Amino acid sequence: MFKSGFVTIIGRPNVGKSTLTNYIMGEKLTIVSNKPQTTRNNIQTILNKEDCQIIFVDTPGVHKPKNKLGEQMVKFASDSLGEVDLVLFITSAEGEMIKSDEYILEELKKVKVPVFLLINKIDETTPEKVATTIEAYAKAFDFAEVIPMSALKGKNVEPLMEEMKKYLPEGPKYYPEDMITDKQERFIVNEIIREKALRLLNQEVPHGIAIEILSMKQSKSGTYHIDANMLCEKASHKGIIIGKNGTMLKRISQYAREDIEKFLGNKVYLRVWVKVKEDWRDSQFLLKELGYKD
Repeated sequence: MFKSGFVTIIGRPNVGKSTLTNYIMGEKLTIVSNKPQTTRNNIQTILNKEDCQIIFVDTPGVHKPKNKLGEQMVKFASDSLGEVDLVLFITSAEGEMIKSDEYILEELKKVKVPVFLLINKIDETTPEKVATTIEAYAKAFDFAEVIPMSALKGKNVEPLMEEMKKYLPEGPKYYPEDMITDKQERFIVNEIIREKALRLLNQEVPHGIAIEILSMKQSKSGTYHIDANMLCEKASHKGIIIGKNGTMLKRISQYAREDIEKFLGNKVYLRVWVKVKEDWRDSQFLLKELGYKD
């Protein structure tokens, strides 16, 4: 009996959704950062096993939007709930109900598919806090399964996979066996560059950054030549991104190139320019051009 289905991972920003997807897939397909709101698009990754195919939809974190980009991120997350076979609601063990999670659970009460509660980062807390967290959330929602775990270290990920299979319907292979994501290579390259900016820059600058791939060409020898713009909202941010004598931009480009080479499996020449586009996060045109709107 072959099973297949769509699974959405939902939770507040920076709770471990992308980390879980990456651990399951064994590939760095989604941005992982210690800064919130790093995922901006629903990313579909495809797990192929002998007895099942699971398509994961990694949503942006649900949060109160402050601009049109934020509104679109929340819309992506909400829309995904009505199109899947199973919902994984992920939170951390804080010992009590988190206020922002209450909003998410109210949204989840509208769905008609099973919802798992995943208590993540159990390696960073005490068993007592895990227990009281489970108790608090179980009172607020009727979860199909409750699984304490560590996405970063892979603890209880295999039991999670087995439980997921039980809830998925019988079905066909929606994607070819050798396909691991429905996103184009250009999109993944974009995300890799943005991740390096998120990791290396100060707290306020990265969320005003977007990456625009200008060209991505592969030579006969297999080498990729990639040109990209890094868009920021303020002239003062441009100076921070470039850094003294261009050192920061060089670091971002170097680390991005190394990861892109691993992803593409070929040598990469990467050139990145920094451009100021004021208030691009509130521009309907730019959001569409950058792929954040349908």
